Amino acid sequence: MKITALKTFIVPPRWLFLKIETDEGISGWGEPIVEGRAHTVQTAVDELADYLVGKDPMRIEDLWSVMYRGAFYRGGPILMSAIAGVDQALWDIKGRAYGQPVHQLLGGACRDRIRVYSWVGGDSPRDIAKEAVKAVQAGFTALKMNGTDRMQFVDSHAQIDRLVGTLSEVRAAIGPDIGLAVDFHGRVHRPMAKQLIRELDQFRLMFIEEPLLSEHLDAIAEVTRGSATPIALGERLYSRWDFRNVLESRVVDIIQPDLSHAGGITECRKIAAMAEAYDVALAPHCPLGPIALAACLQVDAVSYNAFIQEQSLGIHYHGPKRDLLAYLVDPDVFTYKNGMVDIPQGPGLGIEIDEDRVIEAVRIGHRWRNPLWRHADGSVAEW
Repeated sequence: MKITALKTFIVPPRWLFLKIETDEGISGWGEPIVEGRAHTVQTAVDELADYLVGKDPMRIEDLWSVMYRGAFYRGGPILMSAIAGVDQALWDIKGRAYGQPVHQLLGGACRDRIRVYSWVGGDSPRDIAKEAVKAVQAGFTALKMNGTDRMQFVDSHAQIDRLVGTLSEVRAAIGPDIGLAVDFHGRVHRPMAKQLIRELDQFRLMFIEEPLLSEHLDAIAEVTRGSATPIALGERLYSRWDFRNVLESRVVDIIQPDLSHAGGITECRKIAAMAEAYDVALAPHCPLGPIALAACLQVDAVSYNAFIQEQSLGIHYHGPKRDLLAYLVDPDVFTYKNGMVDIPQGPGLGIEIDEDRVIEAVRIGHRWRNPLWRHADGSVAEW
C-alpha cells in the first residue's frame, strides 16, 4: 500500500480536517489544527506531504520519525499539530486495513467507556449556575468553567471575590457530588494565582487547569503550596520531551496533552505511559472536532491512568449548525450516557466522516481568531 495524496479541508467553526488517500482505496482522516492558525498548519501539512506520498502508510513509527527528525528544526505547535493530524489519519488507515479499532492494535482496551465533562459559561454567576444545572440534567456528572476574566499581574480583590461568588452559586445549584473544574486559562499571573488557589480549596474542585502558563512550571509549586486541589496542565505542550519536565517537577497531578497538538496517537500514547510511571492522571485536552475526539478515545481506551475526557458538544463558540456531530455520517457513534461516552468500536478511529458535508463546508471555510483582550490601561491581556 502506498500513500497517494494528502487533502486538507478548512471547515467551520474553526477546524482543519485531513484526508490521506492510498492506492488501495483505503483512506484515513485526521484533525491537524492549532486554533486560530488553521491556514498555517494547512501549509505545514502540505510540506510534510513531500516526505509521505509514495510511502507505506503502515510504517507509522518510521513515518513519525521522518516527519519529526527528518528536518533540522522540530517541535512547537505548528509542526507537532501537523504531525498529529497525519498520525491520526495513518492510524485510521491501519485500523481500516485490518478491520479493527485503533485501540485493538495498541494492545486492546482496558475500559469500555470514559467519563466526560461539559464546559459551562454565561455572563453572570446566575447564568453560569443555570447552564451548569442544564448540563447536569443532560446527564453530565462533571463540568468545567473559566475561572476569571482578564486579570492584571496584580489585580483587585474584587476579581477574587467575584470568582468565589460564582463558584458558590454553581456549587449550590449542582450539589456537592458533581465534579467541578476551574480553568485559569493561563490568564492568571503568579501574584494573583497564590491568592485565588487558596480561596478555591473550599469548593473541593476536581482540578484547577493551567494555574500558570506552562513556561512558569518552576513557580507552580510555590503558588499551589498548601492547597489540596489537583493541578492540571498540558494543552500547550507538544511532545514527550516537553512533558518530561512537567513529570519530573512533580507539581502536576493531571496532564492534558492534546491529540491534535502533541504529535497524535503515537506520541500521546507514549506521554500517557510516561505519566503513569509518575502516578499522574491523564485527561486529554479536546475542545475540537469529531476526528480529534475519536483519536482521544482510542488513547483513553488503552491508557490505565485516563480518568476523564474533554469534549466540545454544545460548546459556546461552535454554534448549533457546526457542532461536534455535524460532520459525522452516524452521530450516534458518540453515545453519551450517565456522564460517560462509549469507546468507538468501528475500524480505525471508529467514525465515518460525511465527506460531502465537509466539501460543502469548505466553501464557507473560516479565519477564526481568539478574542483580543486589553486591560483598562490599554495593554494586551491573556485570553
